[in-house]
Amino acid sequence: MLSTLLLLAAAAASGGEATPVLARTVERGEVLSRTDFGTAPVSPAIARGALSPLEAAGQEATHRLNAGAPVRAADVAPPRLVRRGENVTIALVSGALRITSPGRALADAGKGDPVRVLNLATNRTLEGVAAASGEVRISAP
Repeated sequence: MLSTLLLLAAAAASGGEATPVLARTVERGEVLSRTDFGTAPVSPAIARGALSPLEAAGQEATHRLNAGAPVRAADVAPPRLVRRGENVTIALVSGALRITSPGRALADAGKGDPVRVLNLATNRTLEGVAAASGEVRISAP
């Protein structure tokens, strides 16, 4: 935190370029929005690779991000729809037929990512794809 403040102070003194930076500290797992950003003068070396608020909005922080720091591509990832240990709905969809069952996710997954789930009704482990928040789809054989 202190090093970030020193870098920002040095950039302001040397007339750095206006760059989007975080207006508040963002914890790991939080989803960023455009309102989380402000603009501050930082040196060109620090500004290189910074994402715009539009690019970072809707992304999830992969680690704690300090206020006043620019956000880079490695700092964010697509949001996770399914979290390990969370109760989910397992859905088998084939045409107009839809069968659902309660389950528990065995790993984190974003939209379209493969994920293993435990079917709570049968105690069997199944492989599916994260489709929506709390929903895993299983393809029909």
